Amino acid sequence: MEVCYQLPVLPLDRPVPKHVLSRRGAISFSSSSSLFGAPDPRQLSQRRGAISYDSSDQTALYIRMLGDVRVRSQVGFEPERRSSHPYLCIDFRTLHSDSTSASYDPERRVHRLLSFQRYLHSSRLLRGVPQQIPLHILDEDYTGQARCMLEKVGNWNFDIFLFDRLTNGNSLITLTFHLLNQYGLVELFQLDMVKLWRFLVMVQEDYHSDNPYHNAVHAADVTQAMYCYLREPMLAKSLTSKDILLGLLAAATHDLDHPGVNQPFLIKTDHYLATLYRNTSVLENHHWKSAVGLLRETGLFSHLPAEDRLNMERDLGSLILATDISRQNDYLSRFRLHLDQENLCMSTASHRHFVLQMALKCADICNPCRPWELSKQWSEKVTEEFFQQGDIEKKHKLEVSPLCDREMNTVGNIQIGFMTYVAEPLFAEWARFCDTRLSQTMLGHMGLNKASWGGLQQEPAPVSEEAEPSTAWESSIRTEEDLFSGIFFKCHLKTKI
Repeated sequence: MEVCYQLPVLPLDRPVPKHVLSRRGAISFSSSSSLFGAPDPRQLSQRRGAISYDSSDQTALYIRMLGDVRVRSQVGFEPERRSSHPYLCIDFRTLHSDSTSASYDPERRVHRLLSFQRYLHSSRLLRGVPQQIPLHILDEDYTGQARCMLEKVGNWNFDIFLFDRLTNGNSLITLTFHLLNQYGLVELFQLDMVKLWRFLVMVQEDYHSDNPYHNAVHAADVTQAMYCYLREPMLAKSLTSKDILLGLLAAATHDLDHPGVNQPFLIKTDHYLATLYRNTSVLENHHWKSAVGLLRETGLFSHLPAEDRLNMERDLGSLILATDISRQNDYLSRFRLHLDQENLCMSTASHRHFVLQMALKCADICNPCRPWELSKQWSEKVTEEFFQQGDIEKKHKLEVSPLCDREMNTVGNIQIGFMTYVAEPLFAEWARFCDTRLSQTMLGHMGLNKASWGGLQQEPAPVSEEAEPSTAWESSIRTEEDLFSGIFFKCHLKTKI
């Protein structure tokens, strides 16, 4: 019997409609079926032959592959509180939830650290709160359209929003799996299909769907942009298969478990993550460690020698940490120096890795370089996430972070400032490195988008009553406030465009 790997992953612990079982061939994974002879789901998940062919089995869980992605710790987790803020201790697991907090048993022990997103999911189940995710079933018409889009996945005008709708919210899983398979990396690195799919499902789950910007769709968009850069001649002819694998995985996981607020917010509220990482690249370190946790939990690289696994994890972290915008000038200065001296040697592993870091940085903030219809949507989403943080700060009587006050800023002013002081310097240097049609297209789109935002500015923002918009923006970035990626950027005003 042939198993189709393109079927959608459905919410678990939900009965499967009879018409689906009959139409899809009734491939199921039942935690209660006597066919398996093993009541423990953890044992079942390790049995690759554990499939039920009984189309009347309504207790079965309809899955995409021969593995149960539901198998994970379901116990509650209360993170260590290190907050000394006199006014509040913010728990990100409840920022986007109206549900009352559950009582936690401090004596409970867990074998691993749950992410905020998966903790929120598991705690809702424990409290008996129904899932808010609807039961999704993709028809063949939609999967066919998604496959057609994947044929043009290397186009810069790829509409990730449409692709996400066509895949019913599974754009990150579908896109990443397709690219890994297209490069032949699954076969080359002998990746277990069950482990790989489970890993991608868990990665997508760990992005917060409540975040307007830092969610799985953003991760999918960055992954698609990264693929476009990997195809550039300077990279395509030099990168190894390991480089490509790391580049795609880093793009897919670079904002894993992002809480929707930025680093200074974590620091000023004395969040335990800020203490854990000593106020340095707090979010990036968390994204990296979360990704490593999923790699180890799923055992995706468990068949590799221990030294190779550790090297993969280390290099993955090096790529993700490079997305910290507070270090933007360090990377940009190094990149500019290499280009001035013309000493980038793509046959050297360290130089290839540095180019991958720059490619990921470009992919992470490439939204201003997209066509206007896509760029505008991203601009509105990231600004709304800023404003939501400002609303939280106002609610708890905290100082509102620059650019996070919806009454003092506009989308246009924020975006014009971001393009001028962050995006344009980076992409100008990238165009020097890859002087191709794509790099010129990106610069062209950014110029048009900047002009469009300027044209939409009917009147100066309230903040400009005392200063020009650019001056106000410069003041904001002096305080290391993040303009775009959810992390903060320290920008020297001497940066030349």
